[in-house]
Amino acid sequence: MALKRLVQAAVAALVLTAAMPASAQKVLKVGSTPTGVPFTFLDTKTNSIQGIMVDLITEIGKDAGFQVQIEPMQFSTLIASLTSNKIDIISAAMFVTPARKEVIDFSEPFYSYGEGLLVPKSDTKTYTKHDDLKGEVVGAQVGTAFVDALKKSGLFSEVKAYDTIPDILRDVNAGRLKAGFADYPILAYNLKQGGFPEARIVESYKPATVGAVGIGVRKGDTELLAKINASLAKLKANGTVEKILDKWGLKAQGA
Repeated sequence: MALKRLVQAAVAALVLTAAMPASAQKVLKVGSTPTGVPFTFLDTKTNSIQGIMVDLITEIGKDAGFQVQIEPMQFSTLIASLTSNKIDIISAAMFVTPARKEVIDFSEPFYSYGEGLLVPKSDTKTYTKHDDLKGEVVGAQVGTAFVDALKKSGLFSEVKAYDTIPDILRDVNAGRLKAGFADYPILAYNLKQGGFPEARIVESYKPATVGAVGIGVRKGDTELLAKINASLAKLKANGTVEKILDKWGLKAQGA
């Protein structure tokens, strides 16, 4: 009789588990930034982080069987938050670089691009490379691959590090900064919104730092990484990734 009761209890537990609602799925904390539109941004209407990387990790979670809780934070704090277990995943406009790969692991690349060059609209010069701005004061976002490359070049009299890309846009727009370097899609999206009429992207400029965006996880979190990669491959194949990019005005591409 005792054995029978044990079997009945085990069956009941299985039935209960199968009937558990989706809300009982594991919830993973995802670090994202409020200032990287269209990849990530703060939607003031809903007071939530939205954008390409939010849509992507949400769809990956649906396929892989976990829910996401978006945690807004500055770009420069993402990796430290991941390694200190404050978050479980990074889903932002973060390049996969050798230096970052020493600290965290990345999914397969999702999208690739380089930096854009932003100057005041009154500056009509045709710039193509870093050397064309030798000796000038330029700016880039702290924690990005762009700011490191600019500093290492030794070409500029000063490389100002900004907390956010909108801060760079504001200074260039107001004529306080000769030139700013930042993620090309983010600059282009911001300028299209019309908030910085006195700034322009230099279309003749050829990016010096081209990288691929990936989703970050802690070193050794191999099971989660495998799930993310499997779901990402599926979403690329079935057209979901292309739909997400199209929703935010970007075209699908090879990484």
